[in-house]
Amino acid sequence: MTIQAVVFDVGECLVDETREYGTWADWLGVPRHTFVSQFGAVIAQGRDYRETFQIFRPGFDLYEERERRAAAGLPESFGEEDLYPDVRPALAKLRADGLWLAIAGNQTVRAGRILRELFTADVDLIGTSDDWGASKPDRLFFDRVSEVTPVEPEGILYVGDRLDNDVLPALAAGMRTALIRRGPWGWIQQDDPAAAGSTFRIDSLLELPDRITEFNAEGS
Repeated sequence: MTIQAVVFDVGECLVDETREYGTWADWLGVPRHTFVSQFGAVIAQGRDYRETFQIFRPGFDLYEERERRAAAGLPESFGEEDLYPDVRPALAKLRADGLWLAIAGNQTVRAGRILRELFTADVDLIGTSDDWGASKPDRLFFDRVSEVTPVEPEGILYVGDRLDNDVLPALAAGMRTALIRRGPWGWIQQDDPAAAGSTFRIDSLLELPDRITEFNAEGS
């Protein structure tokens, strides 16, 4: 089956999270370079990124701290200035090519509102883990993606920066995948043998329109 729909992860796929990592370091009272280096070490060891917070503050509860930050007037946030520069032109070209587009990732209700402010005119659907009550890499999340996308799973291309959260579970759900090399996971996991299982490996979202066109032509 040809690729007819493209679904994008959020963090480090559409949104550059560098600024947000920095605000968490500030919140913890940790030098930014120290926080980022430990973050990378945790990822490289195959551990859950949330363990980074435990290193600096044992017993840290990410959900509670998000609420505390919001109450202090310092909520997690992102905006147009945090989007990677290839996002808008890539979405426009994919839309012009007639593809159905969606954004679906592990995001809070607040992040979902921001995504809708930024992208409602650019994509057909926006869904978050908080909306659906299911988080990646759980199969329920990808089943939900399939349910809301108007094509069969093999006609969906899921685009993300992580093997563990994006590529491997999307493949297990019968989708095509694109692994983008950027952000901590994208660079650290790029040489993992499992990366070879992705349909495409890309360095920019601007590669997608031509790669999809070529893939569909070969399969037709």
